[in-house]
Amino acid sequence: MRSCVAGFLNFARMTNSSLLQKERLSLAYFAMRLGIFCMIGLLLGVDVTSSETPKPAKPSPSPKPTLPEFRPALIGTAPNALINTIDTADLIKKGQKEAAVMFSCLVAPTGDVVRSGAYRGTRGSELLEQELLKRLVKAKLIPAIHHHQPVIAIFYGTVKFAVVNGNPRLRIFANQQLDELDKETDFIDPQPYVGQDSKFTGVHYPETGSAVALTGVVELALNVDATGNLKNMEVVSEEPPLLGFGDAAISDFTGAKFIPAFRDGQPVESNVKIFVYYKPSS
Repeated sequence: MRSCVAGFLNFARMTNSSLLQKERLSLAYFAMRLGIFCMIGLLLGVDVTSSETPKPAKPSPSPKPTLPEFRPALIGTAPNALINTIDTADLIKKGQKEAAVMFSCLVAPTGDVVRSGAYRGTRGSELLEQELLKRLVKAKLIPAIHHHQPVIAIFYGTVKFAVVNGNPRLRIFANQQLDELDKETDFIDPQPYVGQDSKFTGVHYPETGSAVALTGVVELALNVDATGNLKNMEVVSEEPPLLGFGDAAISDFTGAKFIPAFRDGQPVESNVKIFVYYKPSS
């Protein structure tokens, strides 16, 4: 009887021990499974967090610089600028002495010279004038600006050439005022432009009533304020007279707006004289 009781107790202990071991294994397995699920949750959380993190935005391109309110057409300093294309060595070789020539040219918004003419050259300036007109054909200027946009404008300039100690001296000025040219200042004549609020459309050869086609020259006196408005205009002279060239000039410039004159890089009011040439169509 005692042996049966002892055997039962031993069996009970073994059974309890097995159950405990099984519970421990179950708890361990549950803990392991819990750990795996937690790890998966953490990994998923990291992925979600990574996917929700906004990507850094690409930097926006820098805005293009705004063009000024207005700026006159300028000769510039590029390799194809007029100042860099006139062959001064050839002028010396051909015998050109001190001379000066005035010119005007229609400058497109691209800076290309559309049309040009030279006039009022000093005595013995023929070689300089020929070289000037030759180079103007392919010259590139800095275009005029009005209301922050490139516009067609007329550039009034003067070329001065001299030989100093055997070396050429070439200067190009953006004006045709004799007192400014004598002082060699940086003054820039006002420039009439085409389009926008300007009614200027160029010069138009008048009906002269003459059987012979003639070239007409009109000297206009202009008062232009610092914003480019034409305040006053009058004919100083016309050649030949009484053929309608003066009236044509008044008509062509009535309603014209200008890129104002500039001095020391700033727009200024100006009183200037410009020459308007009328050539019959060929």
